[in-house]
Amino acid sequence: MIAGIDPVVLIASLMAASTPILLAALGELVAERSGVLNLGVEGMMITGAICGFIVAVHTGSPFLGFVAAAAGGAALALLFAFLTQVLLSNQVATGLAATLFGLGLSSLMGQGYSGIKPPPTANVPFGPLAHLPVLGPILFSHDWVLYFSLALVVGTWAFLKYTRAGLVLRAVGENHDAAHALGYRVRLIRTLALAHGGACAGLGGAYLSLVRVPQWTEGITAGAGWIALAIVVFASWRPGRVLLGAYIFGGVSVLQLRLQAAGIAIPVQILSMAPYLITILVLVVMSARRGRAAIGAPAALGRVFHASD
Repeated sequence: MIAGIDPVVLIASLMAASTPILLAALGELVAERSGVLNLGVEGMMITGAICGFIVAVHTGSPFLGFVAAAAGGAALALLFAFLTQVLLSNQVATGLAATLFGLGLSSLMGQGYSGIKPPPTANVPFGPLAHLPVLGPILFSHDWVLYFSLALVVGTWAFLKYTRAGLVLRAVGENHDAAHALGYRVRLIRTLALAHGGACAGLGGAYLSLVRVPQWTEGITAGAGWIALAIVVFASWRPGRVLLGAYIFGGVSVLQLRLQAAGIAIPVQILSMAPYLITILVLVVMSARRGRAAIGAPAALGRVFHASD
């Protein structure tokens, strides 16, 4: 125990707290590696949160809730893709509109669901492993979504690095005109990448409403989508660093709650804003480096593709 805080419990808690942001950030990483800047992550997360909550409550199945959450997030992402890839609307403005739309839609859909408890999401049964000292609570006492998020880190890394589809995705993100000249369908590739990102964001939102809280509260994401966007930049568009960034943010979030519970003589307001201050600091440090190429940003990120150009 350090200052009344159990390190084992702290680490196990930060893993759970980081999962929603990790899922959303991994999805956004794939979208941005295809060359699309999606600022609608927050809206997709909260859309997934309410879709997953409603389905889980009515079916009694958390798994179906997560499936619905992924579908809800992907649906909003496909709307974003239609506006930006077909109608060629501004990606920044459309992303902000998608966030506002998602917040408003979730508020409307969530009417009458406050105070309702969803069915519990059970931990993966690891048997005796869960009772191991130190390692048991940290590694073998979580739900399947957390382990899925870790597997997704490895899967995303392997997809981008070793598969032909991943190479094509990266090529589109670096130079969409050259990729188009080689016969690749840039709009389709980016639409699929956005749908994947929206589904991941929806899963992250559902993790908040079905596991972390678990209940429906208006504005439940509380800026988690924006944090996910910042983590992608912090990670230089690399999956392994996304995991590190998400766990740093999750650790700070959990630590500030534990410090408050332990009665540490630090103003509550300072502890509450600490995770967001760290995120802003990360963005400032990253933006101070020399140009987008220095931080590994895809060369075509945010640029509009038109086949007739």
